[in-house]
Amino acid sequence: MVLEDNWGSLFTQYIEKNNHQKSDYFGLLRELLKRRRAGVEGIEDAINEAYDLLHDEITTNNDAPASLISFGTSGWRGILGKDVTVSSVRWVTIAIIRLYRSLEAKPELGSYLGVQSLQEAQRRGCLVGHDNRFGGEIFARTVADILQRNGFKVYYCGETTTGVLSAALLELKAAFSVNLTPSHNPLDYGGYKYNAADGGPAATELTSLITTYAREEVKKSAGSVAGTASPAPTSREIDSLELWQQLVVSHKAIHGLDYHEILEKVAGSPDISVVIDAVHGASRIHLKRLLGPAVNRLCILRGKADVTFGGIAPEPSSVNMQGAVDQLRGSKKRLRVGAIIDPDADRIRFTDGTTEISMNEFGAMAYHFLHVYKNKRGMVAKTVATSNFANAVARDLGEKVFETRVGFKEFKPVVGKALVCFEESDGISIIGHTPEKDAYIGLLLALDMVMTTGMNLGEYKHQVEQDHGAYYPDRDGVEVSLEGDELQTALARLERYAKGASVLVGDEEKIIAEVIAIDGRKMIFEDGSWLMIRASGTEPKVRFYVESRSIDGAGKLVGAAQNMLREVGLLGK
Repeated sequence: MVLEDNWGSLFTQYIEKNNHQKSDYFGLLRELLKRRRAGVEGIEDAINEAYDLLHDEITTNNDAPASLISFGTSGWRGILGKDVTVSSVRWVTIAIIRLYRSLEAKPELGSYLGVQSLQEAQRRGCLVGHDNRFGGEIFARTVADILQRNGFKVYYCGETTTGVLSAALLELKAAFSVNLTPSHNPLDYGGYKYNAADGGPAATELTSLITTYAREEVKKSAGSVAGTASPAPTSREIDSLELWQQLVVSHKAIHGLDYHEILEKVAGSPDISVVIDAVHGASRIHLKRLLGPAVNRLCILRGKADVTFGGIAPEPSSVNMQGAVDQLRGSKKRLRVGAIIDPDADRIRFTDGTTEISMNEFGAMAYHFLHVYKNKRGMVAKTVATSNFANAVARDLGEKVFETRVGFKEFKPVVGKALVCFEESDGISIIGHTPEKDAYIGLLLALDMVMTTGMNLGEYKHQVEQDHGAYYPDRDGVEVSLEGDELQTALARLERYAKGASVLVGDEEKIIAEVIAIDGRKMIFEDGSWLMIRASGTEPKVRFYVESRSIDGAGKLVGAAQNMLREVGLLGK
């Protein structure tokens, strides 16, 4: 391609000189990335210049975030430079310090924090890490600096993953961890994840206080310039992946996964191909060490550093999985394990080159595997929006199901009891591991399944379906203009769909046999198919989830869900 010379006009279109508030750096970056994908030469200098401007905004913007800080199920997320800045990260960190200081007046928080005093938290310390996002190291160093100045021991982990941080936290018996990541969100997002001493996502009792305290800090300090201070004590840099490996090895008797044996089996098998798409995320720096001797079977896709993620939303989706699928289809190996991992490696999706395995199926397969092949006993835990495939497996095995609202923190009551905890958005953990979702433990499980059964994941899925029935899930969502109470009022009109009511699905009337209102409204029909409608907790959207017992029925259930939303005024005619 010929060299384009119109970068100046593009910069003028999106950038107002010396005015961060009115400049749209990510609008500019997306235009530049389009040209990079088209093969335009000389584009990298322009992209780097745009990121230099964003760097200046991140480090100098002391205004209040464009959107109110809200600490939710997976921490806090916002737009880099507009919401997530050095200043706003500082305010959130101060809010967390206030959380520990409040223990003196609110000792009941100790049961959620896992420590009983500020002094105990300072002594046990905190782990700080970041994913591959632009500005990640700047934010992580800011957090570490503030914590150290306030008397906390800091273990600095650099670029790492959420699951690895959680395991390292447990191994060190630290008080909490902070990971600067917005998980699978697009390139313009930054984020802040906080886990208390149990290693899992923080309870609502804590995140609500962090939200309150952070907003108070914003009101008190927004617009002011932070004063200079003397250098903070040096934090201790640690190898967080090594601690993850120690945890997995030491808990072999609990979960039944022999880490070293699994890797040796993969390494010694000439008939297996392993393809992992890191989507440029933090897993790219761990995968070779993670698989150790099995690295001779490993092919890493998108394994280079790229804060733009090539311009895609870096989530484990069917579209993003295509590279791994194509790579495996070209393999002559009989056994094929493929996966895609999101930037902070708390989500994973699988393929064997022929069959895609989402967490709806893999969670049930993992439960079946631990129960049948590893002789483990116990319940399975899943979110209410997840496939009922696991319910059928548990029922036939004579075990219980713990079903809860969306959010991995909702599994806290059954940690140490449930063999598998998983959610439909590709997150999983197992007994004896951390209470945080972790792509790496999912990958280890998948490798063990294939090596133990001698079957590809699609073949194993088919076997479990033959024994316990087949389920066909799907999901979708629509943007809505209503928010807050107005949205909840509109959704409340769905209560007319009660037990015994009929719903037209395609050209067939289905009778509702059961309604679960844990998180939104899940309507289960007499034939075992179901649909669920709930408001998104992070976006102005209504999401719906469906599951059919026939291969062609999911689309009809999606249509029925859309019709329900039209009836309550949330979808156009």
